[in-house]
Amino acid sequence: MNAKTKLIFAALSLGALPLAQATDFEDYGRVTRVTPVTEQVNRPRQECRTEYVQVQQPAERSPGGAILGGVLGAVVGSQVGSGSGKTAATAAGAIAGAVIGDRSANANVQPGAVQEQAVKQCRMVDAYETRTTGYNVEYDYRGRIYTNFMSYDPGQRIRLRVSVEPMHN
Repeated sequence: MNAKTKLIFAALSLGALPLAQATDFEDYGRVTRVTPVTEQVNRPRQECRTEYVQVQQPAERSPGGAILGGVLGAVVGSQVGSGSGKTAATAAGAIAGAVIGDRSANANVQPGAVQEQAVKQCRMVDAYETRTTGYNVEYDYRGRIYTNFMSYDPGQRIRLRVSVEPMHN
């Protein structure tokens, strides 16, 4: 070999030295077990239902008896007394007549009808859901078992980046 060829060969050998010291390449390992890692998350939600309750409707009362009794009581009361006593007697007669007239006009009024009414009842309930956060993956590479946490299930085989480096004493 001439000197020029030896120099080129030496330069190429020195350039290849880092490649001989550390080399990365891709390979595949066989997946032996995949275990999902999960967590419980509470998502409270509103739960509603409709209940039917019995509601008593107010009775239909007639105002006519109270009005007529009040007028008649005022007329009778105005016949009693004189001056300011006459005014007080008229007012007292109107009140007493209205009460008596209302009682006698509405004495036979039946209670209102019972009606069914829908009532919506709501409450908050806990709703837990299980969420997968990742996977513990166990795989075999050249007879050795390795474990790694991954964000996805790799399937039956896992792609690996293999790094080879010489051991230093």
